[in-house]
Amino acid sequence: MAQSKVRVFVDQPLGEAQTVAVSADQAHYLFGVMRLSVGDVITVFNGTDGAWAAEIVDAAKRRGMLLCKEQTAPQHMPPDLWLLFAPIKKARTDFIVEKAAELGAARICPVQTRFTNSERIRQDRLQAHAIEAAEQCGGTFVPHVSALEKLDTVLTKWPEDRQLVFCDESLVGTASSLAAVRQGPAAILIGPEGGFSPEERTRLRAAPFATSISLGPRILRADTAAVAALTLWQTTVGDWT
Repeated sequence: MAQSKVRVFVDQPLGEAQTVAVSADQAHYLFGVMRLSVGDVITVFNGTDGAWAAEIVDAAKRRGMLLCKEQTAPQHMPPDLWLLFAPIKKARTDFIVEKAAELGAARICPVQTRFTNSERIRQDRLQAHAIEAAEQCGGTFVPHVSALEKLDTVLTKWPEDRQLVFCDESLVGTASSLAAVRQGPAAILIGPEGGFSPEERTRLRAAPFATSISLGPRILRADTAAVAALTLWQTTVGDWT
């Protein structure tokens, strides 16, 4: 059975003959916006059980029920890659989260640096953007969006086995290379619009788990840098190779 173009993320187990309740917002989308009804088939996924064809067996204004028929795609997990970034303006932060989900980040971690413009985020809203990106792009995995933490706190408790790729804007103009980056658990760190402070840069360069890289001959905006770094890592040691 082919996958439907209508895809919905559900936070419930999926399997053959499994019934799945849809939320009020999903019911509005499916039955009000998309004009689907009982008997129509959509695709559902939950981030762990692959994609499933699910028949609509109950459709109402604020509720609905689906019945899983068969798996249409296996679960595809991304590499163990985190994206750490300093939140910027709302629309551009949304863009970073959406593109990170599309490009195969396993976890998205907002961090507060000295020059971070935003001191708070709406974690639930950013998580919704990650879900929407997976729904629209055919993915079966949704990266978790973490709560905002101070960069110092994140570095203090950093896991020793995870390599940190530090995108250092002070290295602009040098050759971009991930030759020193190994396969395995990794993270990419993108700084704020104002760049890293001298103290932050000194600490990162001294960290045994961190590798400093340039993103080429031009200084990139934070959202562009996130896309460039994720693409560079995926094509070098990720699942695009």
